[in-house]
Amino acid sequence: MGYNNIKMLYILIYCAVTLAIAGCSVTRPAMPPIINIEGISENLHTGQIIHLETKKVITFDRLIDQLESRELIFIGEVHDNPDHHLIQVQILQALMDRHGPFTVAMELFQEQQQALIDSYLEGNSTEETFLKQVKWNSQWGFDYHFYRPLILLAKERGVRILAINAPTSIVRKVARHGLQSLKPAERARLAGNIDLNNEGHKAYLREAYKRHAHLGLQDFDYFYQAQCVWEDTMAENIAEYLKKNGGKMVVFSGNGHIIKKFGVPDRTLRRLPVRMATIVLQPLLNGRTDIKKGMADYIWLTGNY
Repeated sequence: MGYNNIKMLYILIYCAVTLAIAGCSVTRPAMPPIINIEGISENLHTGQIIHLETKKVITFDRLIDQLESRELIFIGEVHDNPDHHLIQVQILQALMDRHGPFTVAMELFQEQQQALIDSYLEGNSTEETFLKQVKWNSQWGFDYHFYRPLILLAKERGVRILAINAPTSIVRKVARHGLQSLKPAERARLAGNIDLNNEGHKAYLREAYKRHAHLGLQDFDYFYQAQCVWEDTMAENIAEYLKKNGGKMVVFSGNGHIIKKFGVPDRTLRRLPVRMATIVLQPLLNGRTDIKKGMADYIWLTGNY
């Protein structure tokens, strides 16, 4: 049974148990989430967009207007949150309608897959063939239908999708054995400079490391090296493309790579000074959600799945 089928089975079992329990209990109204954003006193709710610098809730149209002057826009996601992917398509379509073509860069694709992506976008392969060629289920694993509208929008508009991630096999090797374990040919496929000295970034990832199981990754330093391999390689690929081709770019990645900008955004700016913005799609959790001013340029409050 494949991973997605197993996951679906767990979901079905969970739903059945939950419904059974609900049928034997007293129904209570769900408590609204508590949202605390530094410097904002008004009540907030799902669907609102906050410009953190001005501490103001803004409209979608205002967001798109403010992004006109930005050459590089990072939009985050929680990979399995369907709302986030719909929002990403909405933002990309509005940006292209108002401000011209944008190259689309995606964390989920590895740089060695670029020729396969180009061939599909040019109409030289079917969608089914494309997904097999890029090994979607084994290399990424999240439901393709979350990402399909974004990919089809890029294809329809004739814009390039840029693969920016490092090869998975090399990142995994670093996570288990460290950078020093790489052969010269493997090291050459990564960013030339990998910054391991950002203490704020390291502290953020240490907390994430403590909260999750890591499939036998016992050494935090190696785990941190692997994260920096990901982020500096993505940053280098973004910067090199923009240096060579110019234009504007939207980058889609997990929230963790753009929060506080010390992941991919700042590492890109060190390579290429550009006007940049970051948008974190923030799910509202049960209980209290605390958002700090420096988390991003914009926060879009969403449902939690």
